[in-house]
Amino acid sequence: MSAPAATVAALAKGLAAGEYSSVELTRAYLERIAAAQPALNAFVTITSEAALAAAAAADAARAKSQTGRLTGVPIAHKDIFCTEGIRTTCGSKMLANFVSPYDASVVAGLRGAGTVMLGKLNMDEFAMGSSNETSFFGAVHNPWDTTMVPGGSSGGSAASVAARIVPAATATDTGGSIRQPAALCGVTGIKPTYGRCSRYGMIAFASSLDQAGLITVSAEDAALLLGPMSGFDPRDSTSVERAVPDYTTTLGDSLEGLTIGLVKEFFDKGLDATNEQRIRDAIAVFEKLGARAREVSCPHLPLSVPTYYVVAPAECSSNLARFDGVRFGHRCESPKNLLDLYCRSRGEGFGAEVKRRIMTGTYVLSAGYYDAYYLKAQRVRQLISADFAQAFQSCDLLFGPTSPTPAFAIGAKFDDPITMYLNDIYTIGANLAGLPGMSIPCGFVDGLPVGLQILGPHFSEARMLNAAHRYQQETDWHLRVPAAFA
Repeated sequence: MSAPAATVAALAKGLAAGEYSSVELTRAYLERIAAAQPALNAFVTITSEAALAAAAAADAARAKSQTGRLTGVPIAHKDIFCTEGIRTTCGSKMLANFVSPYDASVVAGLRGAGTVMLGKLNMDEFAMGSSNETSFFGAVHNPWDTTMVPGGSSGGSAASVAARIVPAATATDTGGSIRQPAALCGVTGIKPTYGRCSRYGMIAFASSLDQAGLITVSAEDAALLLGPMSGFDPRDSTSVERAVPDYTTTLGDSLEGLTIGLVKEFFDKGLDATNEQRIRDAIAVFEKLGARAREVSCPHLPLSVPTYYVVAPAECSSNLARFDGVRFGHRCESPKNLLDLYCRSRGEGFGAEVKRRIMTGTYVLSAGYYDAYYLKAQRVRQLISADFAQAFQSCDLLFGPTSPTPAFAIGAKFDDPITMYLNDIYTIGANLAGLPGMSIPCGFVDGLPVGLQILGPHFSEARMLNAAHRYQQETDWHLRVPAAFA
């Protein structure tokens, strides 16, 4: 068959109609991955044999009419999710040879729905980064311009979907790591409500902020995939015991009367003027569909970046303490004593950005600084959450830019951590408040994609997905494919 470049929804229909088999589809995607990998570096591990075996099993199940909507559809997983019998590196030398003995709950859920795993996707080391340049396995490249970053930390997921070498991919979002790369690569990304998807088997960065999600071509695809990876998991103490709806049933609902809040703090002087115009153009489409837009204010939102860079490193410092060269992970050669083992194993195993955040987190949690930094940051976090709650009293959804600018050049911000951190200024607030968020493509600036961010109240994923879907029915930005990968 010819090289595929379709949505998950279209592929599922083609499989159901017998237009092609899962083996044929999987083989075609594996060929696209092999051809694109030298230019993109999107994959850490390609599981060709396992994928073809799973596809054959899917075809056999279909022959017996034992199938669901996603049976035989290929996807890929961010390399932060544990996968049984396949290495899970988290983009780090520390775990370069770690093979997990079990599947993450998200992986198991999607496998149970019949999807076929093509491999594990490159990412910023331990999900710490905004450009996918901190990976031990090298930077990922943006398929729209391979001299540009794809965003991070889920850059491998975003780049692979944008280049159509996978139809969809899992991802994680701690401070914008789904939405920002989705915006920079011109694809759809959704971060569900904190607690909607289990974190069991998802290697932790900052436990009160991390959330699993998806990067797809369309909102319809996200609606198809989100259900099987969601739901209560007793193995995750932060998982919420709440029924999971079929997110596809409300796609196509009218937007008449929907109230959109335009967050005043998002449209600040740091926002590129051409980026802003693309956002305004997108809002006009929603108004044409019957939505009403009004300005709202979240006055504490500008404090989200400093708040995040106290809370997240503090949690990272605790979570990464387990990687000590003793139980698992990288171990230095010929340690002289226990202290030498700890110091050299961690020094060799972690990259510069991870070390920076561990040291920052240890500092803010230390005696004498806990109250001054960490406790104060947690108080500000509550103020940010209260701002969002107040805004949602008068609005159904909040809109704004996902990123201040389109993708920037590889290396342009790598040596300036503060400038790099500010790239997440519009996305961090949702993580601090545990809110669901999306980014959808809404145009281009100088040939590079621009993303519109949609935020909703807790557990409003269906409303967000419907709004995004209705917009995508009116536009074709999400269907554009980089010329080099068309």
